Amino acid sequence: MHKPMHFITGLPRSGSTLLAALLRQNPRFHADMTSGLGSLVNGAMQIMSPGSETALTLEAQQRQDILRGLFDNYYQSLTDRPVLFDTNRMWSARMPLLASLFPEAKVIACVRDLPWVMDSLERQVRNNPYHFTRLFGPQNQGTVYSRADALMQHDALVGRAYTGLKEAFYGEQSTSLLIVEYELLAKAPDKVLPLIYQFLGEDWFEHDFNNVEYDAPEFDEALGVSGLHTVRPKVELQSRRTLLPPDLFKRFANMEFWRDLNASQAHVITAQPNQTLNT
Repeated sequence: MHKPMHFITGLPRSGSTLLAALLRQNPRFHADMTSGLGSLVNGAMQIMSPGSETALTLEAQQRQDILRGLFDNYYQSLTDRPVLFDTNRMWSARMPLLASLFPEAKVIACVRDLPWVMDSLERQVRNNPYHFTRLFGPQNQGTVYSRADALMQHDALVGRAYTGLKEAFYGEQSTSLLIVEYELLAKAPDKVLPLIYQFLGEDWFEHDFNNVEYDAPEFDEALGVSGLHTVRPKVELQSRRTLLPPDLFKRFANMEFWRDLNASQAHVITAQPNQTLNT
């Protein structure tokens, strides 16, 4: 019997690691930072696609069975928890695949205003001044402007996640998508998390928002950005001034398409000016 499978996706630096750290407090849930499953699925699809010799030997049902087997076997020896959450920013661009393989699956996308996504990534770069990070190619390490331009390219860290999320938000499978704004999750986890449970159809578990644990130092050091996936013990929103020059901050302002609540059938947890929750 297959375990229930759900997915966490969204924009970088928008709370997906925090959400996974909270969900894993529930002994029924397995949740973690970005897994290797997305890359395995992409690799298998490439091998099975037209133009490959392997593709000539496969029927449609075999393709489905192979991909479903990847999901099942990836977690078989990793955890005995009954509900799985896999995290990867690519899932928002694979909604038709997920809907076909897992008709009951839910997808949670963590988002944040684009200027603050850029600010957070720039802060990580400046916190590691003695070497270049693997978040950028060598030609884009120069200034905050070149780094921001590189991040928003269609195949880069932020640009790929942003356009993939747009595809999911406006797509046919949007009813299985929940958008969660980072600021609300960090400011009011006691209000946001019950809405997530309601979306998942799961019974509520009492979480401890003052003792959250998560860190992945080896993974972060390999990227050259130590602390990238460190979650502070207490869930709270910390105010700060932006590192970005004013013109660069303005360039990425007002790009939050998910706040147009009439444009999609997706579920959205967002703050309107009166600070109420909208789903």
